[in-house]
This record gives sequence, C-alpha cells and structure tokens, in this order.
Amino acid sequence: MQEYFYTLADTITGLLQGHEVYTCTFRGEESDFVRFNHSAVRQAGTVTQRFLNLDLIQGQRHTAADLALSGDLDDDRTRLAEVLPTLRAQLSYLPDDPHLLYATAVHSSVHAGENHLPPSADAVAALIEAGRGRDLVGFYAAGGIYAGFANAFGQRNWFASHSFNCNWSLYHQADKAVKTAYAGFAWDAAAFQHKVDTAATELAQLQRPPRTIPPGRYRVYLAPAALEEILHTLCWGGFGLKDHRTKQTSLLKMVEDGARLHPAVTLRENTRDGVAPNFQSAGFVKPDQVTMIDAGAWHDCLVSPRSAKEYGIPTNGAAAGESPQSLDMVAGDIPPEAVFQQLDTGVYVNNLWYLNYSDRSACRMTGMTRFATFWVEHGVIQAPLNVMRFDESIYRMLGEHLLGLTSARELMLSTSTYHQRSTSSSRLPGALVEDFHFTL
Repeated sequence: MQEYFYTLADTITGLLQGHEVYTCTFRGEESDFVRFNHSAVRQAGTVTQRFLNLDLIQGQRHTAADLALSGDLDDDRTRLAEVLPTLRAQLSYLPDDPHLLYATAVHSSVHAGENHLPPSADAVAALIEAGRGRDLVGFYAAGGIYAGFANAFGQRNWFASHSFNCNWSLYHQADKAVKTAYAGFAWDAAAFQHKVDTAATELAQLQRPPRTIPPGRYRVYLAPAALEEILHTLCWGGFGLKDHRTKQTSLLKMVEDGARLHPAVTLRENTRDGVAPNFQSAGFVKPDQVTMIDAGAWHDCLVSPRSAKEYGIPTNGAAAGESPQSLDMVAGDIPPEAVFQQLDTGVYVNNLWYLNYSDRSACRMTGMTRFATFWVEHGVIQAPLNVMRFDESIYRMLGEHLLGLTSARELMLSTSTYHQRSTSSSRLPGALVEDFHFTL
C-alpha cells in the first residue's frame, strides 16, 4: 500500500495550480474478523479498505474531501482529478481560517512494522478450545493497519502496524460473566493460556451465591481494565492545551492549585510503543513520548497544530482532539501474585463501565462495576458481588489513597471498529486503593 499511496500523492502534486498547497492522509487496513457466541464461530470475514483525506489549501483558506479508494490505481487517480476542481471551486466561498497550521519543513519517515501475527485459524482454534465446555462470547481481530501522510512540499510519511486483539467473556448467568482480553503483536501461547486459566477460576467463583455489601468506603483492587476506564474518562479533555487554556480541563486543580497525585503516578503519551502512527494529519511528527503527569505532578499538555497557532506555542503532534492515543502508565512494585494478599479484605474489581464526571472541576467520577467483581477476605475470594456504583475523585483514587501499582502492566487495544480498527491503546498496571467510595 505504501507505493500505491505515494503514487496518488505524486498525482495530486501534479494537479496543483498556482499557489495551491495540499496535505493528505491515508488510512487503510487488511483485517480478519471473527465473532464467537456459545463457544462457536458465528461470523468470520476479511476486510480490506483504503481511504484518503485531501485538504486543498490556498493562503489561509482550505477545504477537504474524504475518498473511499478502490485500490485500482488508474481509477483512483481519475477520481482525484475529478475531486480537485470541486475543492478549488469551494475555496473562493470560504473565509480565512485563523488557526490553520500545517507542516512546511519536510520530515519524512517510514515505519514498516514487522508482521509476527499467527495464522488467524490458529488463534481461532485456541479460542474455541478455551471455550470448550463453557459459554464463550467475543471476537478476534487481527491484521495490518496502515497510515500515510503527504504534502505539496514533498514530505512523505508511512506507518504500518500488525496487531491482534482478542476480547472474550465466559458467561455464567444473568449479569455474571468474566471478561478477558489479550492483545499484542506476537501470539504467546503461555500468556494466552494463563488468561484462560484465570478466567476459568473466576468463572467458578461466580457460581457461588452473590453478595451485596452496604455503601461505604472499602479497600479495592482495580485491575488494568478497570483502571483503563477511569483513565479513559480522564482523557475527556484532561490533557489538551485547548481545555487547559479555556479552563474546561478536569485537571484544573492540578494546573491552578498545584494539586498532586501519588508520586507513583506517571502518565505519558507513548507513541513509540503504541499502535498509532507517529505523525498526524497536518504533517507534524510526534515525539516518541510526551509526559503529561510526572511523579504525581502536572507536566505538559498535548498540543494540536490548531491550538499551537491559537495560543502561540509549539505543537507536539497531538491530534485535533488532544487526547492520548497511546496512553502509558509507569508500573509500580506490587508483584501480580501478591495482589490478593495485599488487598487482604476488600473488593476486587475486574471491570467498570458507564463512567462520567459527577463533578468535572473536582475531577470526580461516577460509574458502575461490571462483570466479575468479588468480595475478598484475608486474601481469599469469598463471593461475587452484585453491581455497585462508585463516586470518587482522581485525587483520592490515584492520589492520597493510592497504596500501590502492580509491577506488571497490560497492553490493551481499543475494541472500536467503527469505520475501521482503532489505533488507540493503553499500557497500564493494576492499582490498589484504600477508602474507595461505593455509593450504592
């Protein structure tokens, strides 16, 4: 796909007139998708798709078109020749864009991405075996994801990543199930089997009579998937320069009042180790890492080109939404095998959902437990818990009441497949927290 995209970019360059400039982005994938229900394959298919977004620029005016590409070079070059006059005609009716900023210095790059994926049939066979004698529901998605950038100045960037995302639940009954995910770049049979065995053990625990505990404050362990939901909510306007300058950020107390999180908390946008491309749609190349929170203290914003132009500071390659696409939290020192021992008596939370802010300016969130959540006494699971709602601030959860983070982290890829497979990812530890507030 790389040479195909470069040829299209050269075609656009040859069609420009006068002082016209363009930027264009390419996105594509070649993915296998398999869906499971009742431990059997219910749907399987392969998707190959390509899209190109073309932004035609003249001075401070610009207009864009999004094209679904056929993969036939002659056909796609003809379509580009047809769409350019339409964009050119629109420019005369548009006002100047005061915040338009695009890269003019050429920084070309190629990240080819090695392919170590297993044959999809092997992964599917492993999932079917994992569901033998159980009710497994879920999906497997794997393949290449591609991104490209080109502009009129000769810059060319290419990014390819080959990953798999395996997400499944072992269902017991009613609202009781164990949800598990395994994602990465190379299949490790032992790591997969460990996840299967852990899920099977928790599934057996779900067969006990469920328990309801009264509202109150409890010691809890937040598994990486539960912590991801909390941090995903924090990403809604928490780290972007625009939100900070307009005082809409949920981390306002950190920025203005000097509030801090626990010294163990360091959060980064880690593009180097993620699955998202290392460049963005205006042609700016992203640094390998941007540290947003360093040892509990606020450090830096994610800055898109438009915010950079508006506020007069350099961009660090953030996308328009200024939200992390490759979120990374530094590990702690709690060994995974010691989690139950250190939790002692409290609540083991595998998953959370339906999160939202209950007080945005205080960075307080509310949400509900989901799937396998357990009551633990003296380091031993006693019973599954019925659904509970929590209400907590980030300054308590990851600040004064954080007891520690696990030394092992989990790579979690977004399960979103709207339009195409998402390239968002998180690499997170689990978190042990005291005085966690359940409201009902």
